[in-house]
This record gives sequence, C-alpha cells and structure tokens, in this order.
Amino acid sequence: MSLPVISPEELSDSKRCFVTLKNRVYDVTQFVPDHPGGADLILNYRGKDVSEMMSDITSHEHSDSAYEMLEEYLIGILSTSKPSSLADTESTLVDSKDPKEIYATGLTCEEDLNVPTDINNDFAKHKFLDLSRPLLPQVFNGGFTKEFYLQQVHRPRHYPFGSARLMPYLWMEPFSKTPWWVIPTLWGPCVAYGTWFASQGLSLPVTILFWLTGLFLWTLVEYGLHRFLFHVDQYLPDNKYFLTLHFLLHGVHHYLPTDKYTPFSSYCVRKANC
Repeated sequence: MSLPVISPEELSDSKRCFVTLKNRVYDVTQFVPDHPGGADLILNYRGKDVSEMMSDITSHEHSDSAYEMLEEYLIGILSTSKPSSLADTESTLVDSKDPKEIYATGLTCEEDLNVPTDINNDFAKHKFLDLSRPLLPQVFNGGFTKEFYLQQVHRPRHYPFGSARLMPYLWMEPFSKTPWWVIPTLWGPCVAYGTWFASQGLSLPVTILFWLTGLFLWTLVEYGLHRFLFHVDQYLPDNKYFLTLHFLLHGVHHYLPTDKYTPFSSYCVRKANC
C-alpha cells in the first residue's frame, strides 16, 4: 500500500481533525465525538503531534488498543525534515517500536515493492507519470518542478505487466532494456582476453593479485558513483533537461526498483530503499 505525503500546511484544515504520531498523519474527524475523554481534548491537538499526550503517565497513558485503533485512521506520512536525498538516510524511519514506515515512499517493508501499482489511480492521485505510456517523454514534457519530481521518483511503483515502456518509439525500446545475461555475455570475453594478455608478462600469483585489485577498485568506484554522484539531489539543476537525464541514468531505478530489465541492478536499489 502506498501512502500519500502530507505537508504541514494541510494539517490546518478547519473542516477535518488531523493529528500526527511521529511522522504519520491520522484523520480522526469521525472519532472526535466518540472519544472517551471528550471531543475537546482531541480538538486541542488538531494539527499537532499526540506522541507525548498519549504516553503521558500523569494524565492518562493510552493502552496498546488505543494505538491499534489510531492506526485505523492512518492517511499518510508527514513531509517534515526532508533529507537532501530521500532514499539515502536511515533517519527517515520512525521509532523502532512502531511499524517501520520509510519516509516519502509509503512502504512498510521490502515486500510492498511487489504489490502491483494501480496505474489509473496512481496517475489520478499523484499527477506524475502514467505507467501505461512511455515514461521518458512524460518526464521531459511534464513541466515538473525539481521538488515535485524528486518527491515522486523516490516513491517506488511496481508495474504489473512486465517492464514499463521507457522510450517514445518502439524501435528504441529494446536499447533501453538490459537482461542480466547481457552484461556477462558482453564483458566476459573482454575480461577473459585482458586477463590472458596481462598474464603473458606476469607470473600467475601477480596476475591474480592484479585481477583482484582491479575488481576491488572498480567495485569501490562503482559504489562511490552510485552512493554519491547519483544521489546529490540538492545539486540537481531545476530544468527539464537535467531532470530527464537524471531519470534516464538513475531515477528510473528508484521509481521502478523491481523492473529486472532496467540497465542497472534493481536489487541494489531495492536494498538501498528498504
């Protein structure tokens, strides 16, 4: 289930009674008249966090049943304390005593990534990308602001019909897909030849040492590129050309982390997000 991100400004709705617990937002409007302690007690906390009030031993410490009842009114996640890169911080998790809700994603666990996205409802609610149409042209022509784009691209979707179409023309689409076996098929012979060629002037132990050193250095460089270069969202220019490039090079892997045909490892992205 994907939960919407709610801004602090939305909590001040005079027609509804919103309260927060940690970074979770609850609409308790219907419960206000039935509150055992009286409606005024809840209304005094309209738009506010009720964590201290519900755990206050001197006044009335609420039972586990009260917390379970509150969960029935959960409607979203509060968009405060936004990290510079929404997918790159563990501080976005709520207290470990509560269900782990990852900031801005609306997910509670890795398994939620495999829940199929309702394409029509998702587009109607978030006004971002229609998964039934090519994605890249929508990013380029959508007129999205950087803030809105980053908020949405870090909310994982699961396309229920295989692999979502990325390119504007069908003939371009095969070039955007990379099955896992393409990488070893393409690079395996190159690595084998390079290893053989280097071994002609080196002893076997030195060849193995150099081979392992190269593997370690490349792994380190690749991790650095993924961890830092691709995730410096605060430095991303706010225009459609850079947003489209960001989506093509990396954003699509956060948006569709379970798509096994995207060019880079969805498994790595999935582990980074959950």
